Amino acid sequence: MRRTTIKRIPLDRLEPHPDNPNRMSRANAEKLLRNIERTGRYEPLVVRPCPGRHGFYQILNGRHRCEALRKLGLAAADVVIWDVDDEQADILLGTLNRLGGRDSLDRKLALLRRLTGRIPTRKLARLLPGTLGQIERLTASQPLSQTTARQACAFAKAMVFFVDDGQQRRIEEALSAAERPAEGQGRAARRAAALTQIALRFLEPSGDESKVGRS
Repeated sequence: MRRTTIKRIPLDRLEPHPDNPNRMSRANAEKLLRNIERTGRYEPLVVRPCPGRHGFYQILNGRHRCEALRKLGLAAADVVIWDVDDEQADILLGTLNRLGGRDSLDRKLALLRRLTGRIPTRKLARLLPGTLGQIERLTASQPLSQTTARQACAFAKAMVFFVDDGQQRRIEEALSAAERPAEGQGRAARRAAALTQIALRFLEPSGDESKVGRS
């Protein structure tokens, strides 16, 4: 394995890879900027020599960090230079920006409680992923065993699928029929609960099936 060396490259010599699919919301980009501004630290960018442009480098991982550094008025960034071809670059674009683990809920809760003991929750919400309400729910002073189910929903998982116009209309009608008002719940949470109720109805055995099972 080759030894990795961190180098400092001027920002005007760095440019994002045009095919990088990773995008960050404006809110998270702002949190990234605040974190770098607060700590003065960031993970070095991963770059490769820019094809056809001597002395320039193409960012494979760290485009948003680079943009944050520019907004903070810095002139250069710490980078790791990997000499890779186009095929290797494409693989890295699909892995460096995507591979990651999942939080262990109890450890996440312990970490948040330590942080909120030192940093006001409202200020913490400007630095960490998740909203103020999510952080407040996770750090509420209740035993973990009583809140695990609710907290598991605090950092929701996205489900993506594609439908045509007719399917969308029927789905919207079903969600509207199943949706129930709930205090403190936003529209997304209510619709998620409605979709779960629809799924449970499908999974529950019908009356005829129950009779067959008892005969």
